[in-house]
Amino acid sequence: MDITIHTSFLPHDDPDASLAFYRDTLGFEVRSDFGQGKMRWITVGPVGQPDTSILLAPPAADPGVTEDERRTIAEMMAKGTYGWILLATRDLDGTFEKVQAGDAEVVQEPTEQPYGIRDCAFRDPAGNLVRIQELR
Repeated sequence: MDITIHTSFLPHDDPDASLAFYRDTLGFEVRSDFGQGKMRWITVGPVGQPDTSILLAPPAADPGVTEDERRTIAEMMAKGTYGWILLATRDLDGTFEKVQAGDAEVVQEPTEQPYGIRDCAFRDPAGNLVRIQELR
């Protein structure tokens, strides 16, 4: 079996702010941008890795989601508990400095974890947790 992870989903509540974070702060390239206003689906990904993408999408756009579920999703996004992603870099300190300079909310400075990795964490403009792990 040959299966790869192609695209992962993260919600946004302000597509322009999310696009600025992933494109300008993290340096990802924009692969597609459809829709308008808050109903935009934007695909971004790391330069040189065309087979790996993040789809930034409006939350609860599915017509099968109830109003109660939409409210719960909005509440979870506001608390920063709805979406998260784990990225990796060989230069954790340099990446942390660049992302921090981009005015992102710092959740955790670079830290050696007791389970054998070193990582840091930020929140993107929608409240998603973005953990960045150091590759060794």
